[in-house]
Amino acid sequence: MKSFDVIIIGGGVVGTAIARELSKYKIRIGLLEKETELAFGVSKSNSGIIHPGTQNPANSLKGKLCVQGNLLTRRIAKELGIDFQEVGELIVAFNEEERLRLLQLKKEGEILGVPRLNIVDQEWLKKHEPNLSLKIVAALHAPTAGIISPYRMAYDLSENAVKNGVEIFTSAKVENIKATPVENIGREFAFEINTSTKMFKSKYIVNAAGLFADEIAGMMGIDDFKITPRKGEEFLLDKKRENITNHLIFPLPSKTSKGVLVIKTSDGNPMIGPTAEDVTDKKDVSTSDEGLQKVLFSVKRLVPSIKGEDIIAYFAGLRPVSGDDFIIRHEESVPGCITVAGIQSPGLSAAPAIAAMVKDLLKATGLRLRRKLFFQKHRNKTTHLFAQPLWKTKKTIQEDADFGDIVCRCEMVSAKEVKEAIKRGAKTLDGIKFRTRAGAGRCHGGFCTTKLMKILSQETGKPLTKITKRGPGTEMIKKDRADG
Repeated sequence: MKSFDVIIIGGGVVGTAIARELSKYKIRIGLLEKETELAFGVSKSNSGIIHPGTQNPANSLKGKLCVQGNLLTRRIAKELGIDFQEVGELIVAFNEEERLRLLQLKKEGEILGVPRLNIVDQEWLKKHEPNLSLKIVAALHAPTAGIISPYRMAYDLSENAVKNGVEIFTSAKVENIKATPVENIGREFAFEINTSTKMFKSKYIVNAAGLFADEIAGMMGIDDFKITPRKGEEFLLDKKRENITNHLIFPLPSKTSKGVLVIKTSDGNPMIGPTAEDVTDKKDVSTSDEGLQKVLFSVKRLVPSIKGEDIIAYFAGLRPVSGDDFIIRHEESVPGCITVAGIQSPGLSAAPAIAAMVKDLLKATGLRLRRKLFFQKHRNKTTHLFAQPLWKTKKTIQEDADFGDIVCRCEMVSAKEVKEAIKRGAKTLDGIKFRTRAGAGRCHGGFCTTKLMKILSQETGKPLTKITKRGPGTEMIKKDRADG
């Protein structure tokens, strides 16, 4: 049985951000993730936007943490070598009534502390966004909006956390939690956690389980919130359309959604979407023709030249919704438990600020936090050929010939990058894809899948029949029944 001062349940962007923040202190930290790899839950379908803080009520927790997180993300990106790009966002208006709503959004953003907000007119838009609809009369410009890879952010946060002493356990689904009754809280360990692989003890627990945060809470008798999955279908465009917009393009938001967007990504492929549909099944990530048509209709209002044939991939993600705001609190009825739930948009943007808030809550509830004398806050930037100019790629190959063995032509990924990803923790084809983009191009792995399987087999010692897309049950090769 492993014992820790703090156990974090959930290995998405929020969970790994909390782990990294707590790793600055002299405490024993464990992180439990039910999937085969980190970032395979809500985080894997995140659009990668670092929001500036607009489109959130001025008195909301999510608004406050979004503005703080926008600033902290920049610092963390530099420390961990993550590719953050400040591209700015435009929330557009099609008539005078909508222009007045932009003024209200601007006012609310300024109350939250969002810097450099301004209303731009048609003349400005024609110059800076020539592909936008001519029917758009104005836009709220938020220059501090940015883009980042959500999965690479989670992996880099976790890698740095491990370097600073955090222990991470994947394929560790929490099945039961025994919490010490309040009257016996003086005992050293307040929680016994039974997972699908082993037992753990911990003095404190942080519930950052995303879609399943309500189920984890229920194991401890906390039943005052419920997570409703909100499905968002998104569609990835060909890299040829990389410069179709220069900013993130938003319509005016509704009560339940920021709307259907045109999204620049850190990988180059623009995305369009998402839809917003509340569902009951926490595993329902199906896409639909209805969703596609809705997204295409909406984005054509923004950028008329976008066409269905530009799309190279369809996918859907589920956002963990619980009311209108984040739930981040210490549970008085279960001393030592911190709940981090309902972290939908702008959860990625707010993640570093959420981590800092959780640290403060733990300290306020009695956890002794002594800073490490030698916290290793930096990591070397991962080499990605697709992110380099050609001259630098040539130099990289001259210095290490393994970078010249290109296994994914669509995304310009070398065998060297794949092997490094496996050394850093990739166990599946999706794990390789999220870290390197191998298999994420127009051919959907038609050229590189077999090569990736062979490399994964060679590097891990697993037979090809044990190589999976995303974990048990998704094996790429099925053994013949006759062969046993």
